[in-house]
Amino acid sequence: MHTPRTRVQRRPVHGVLLLDKPLGLSSNDALQKAKWLLRAEKAGHTGTLDPLASGVLPLCFGAATKFSQLQLDAAKTYEAVALLGTTTTTGDAEGDVLQRCEVDPAQLTPQRLLAVQQQFTGPIRQVPPMHSALKKDGKALYEYARAGVIVEREPRQVLIHALKLVLTHDATGLFAIKIIVNCSKGTYIRTLGEDIGAALGCGAHLTLLRRIDTGGLGVERCVTLAQLEAMSEAERLASLQAPESLLAQHMRVTLDGDNAARFLSGVRRRGNWPDASAVAVFGENPPALLGVGHVVGGELVPDRLLSPLEIQQILEGTPHSASMAHSGTLEKL
Repeated sequence: MHTPRTRVQRRPVHGVLLLDKPLGLSSNDALQKAKWLLRAEKAGHTGTLDPLASGVLPLCFGAATKFSQLQLDAAKTYEAVALLGTTTTTGDAEGDVLQRCEVDPAQLTPQRLLAVQQQFTGPIRQVPPMHSALKKDGKALYEYARAGVIVEREPRQVLIHALKLVLTHDATGLFAIKIIVNCSKGTYIRTLGEDIGAALGCGAHLTLLRRIDTGGLGVERCVTLAQLEAMSEAERLASLQAPESLLAQHMRVTLDGDNAARFLSGVRRRGNWPDASAVAVFGENPPALLGVGHVVGGELVPDRLLSPLEIQQILEGTPHSASMAHSGTLEKL
């Protein structure tokens, strides 16, 4: 006789979990695991991280999901290792070997590495890899690749803000390049590794990929799923960052009670603010995040707003029933 599964009692949870995603787990699987552990009603991630990559994956819960798109657009920093002398079908260690080439250490001088580093810094063009989720005629490229079909891809421009290349060796003593790169969204690190290998004249494929920062959220602030699982329920909730942690790059505006209430109703406000495309808007009393907007010509325009119930739940710091009536807490806004 099967023991019936205990139904998880979901609840409103608001905040950002900075997860250090492990290797081999998809971003969605990691999200669902964390959502189950937190018993959260609503959750989303801020863009996928490849199953073969580890590192920073911000997971958004409740009100924070309204700002998840901002992390999709943020610059990201990766550490990677490219093994020289071998190219593969996927650009990483999971693919079949395409070609092997002798690596001449005399060609791997600091001057040569610096020249290649400079070559791939700034605006560059990349051909998206076949093993990617980019779609062609409604179907992901990796689906074509699995069927043995190669389709033509247009090069795309991405921006490499900073790049550092260091000669190293893998565990077996083979030559490799350690890559540290800060780049714009849409950059394929596997493709960057392949292109660096090609520029060095011997080819390469990635054997390690780790995201160490996204939009200023660094891996040193992350927790692992194992750590989260070992926590008490109160500790799990305490591990969440406030929703405004996603808004560190925004200009901050604080509104008094009357203006806060009107802004929260979607009404534009006028003030002595400089033009700004990204503004985080807070109430003065209580000090609460109201939403995000932009300023043009001294006018603060609402873009994404939190609901009064979301604000109340965040202020009180504990989950509540979605049917709870608004208390006097928000009447001050």
